[in-house]
Amino acid sequence: MNRKIRPASTLAMLGILCAAAPVHAHHAFSAEFDAEKPVELKGTVTKLELVNPHSWLYLDVKQQDGSVANWGFEFGAPFNLKQKGITKASLPVGSDVNIQGYRAKNGKNFGYAVTTTLGDGRSVKTGGAQDAPGATPGQ
Repeated sequence: MNRKIRPASTLAMLGILCAAAPVHAHHAFSAEFDAEKPVELKGTVTKLELVNPHSWLYLDVKQQDGSVANWGFEFGAPFNLKQKGITKASLPVGSDVNIQGYRAKNGKNFGYAVTTTLGDGRSVKTGGAQDAPGATPGQ
């Protein structure tokens, strides 16, 4: 009887340990973004996606030639953003923002947002990557 219980208890313990282990499946900052290409853009919010593991803010940015380009910026996880006061209500469609961050390595209109300045003047650390330039532990 003891032999029948042991495999079952071993499997149960293994399942508990696997479930308790932290998951680090998302990419590093340096995999997609270029620390040598800082970017600062002002634009108008077109969409905010509060999704795990990274949220995204999209904004229309007026180009030097007068045309408008839509940019996407990676933010941190929704829970971390909420702790900092970032919600859909704080970044509604049509609001103006200023983003400081880094451009995507592929050269497309994507970036990593380090700091976002809201229309009310608040500046919020919106990035979440531990290896991003200027990142602080627990960011």
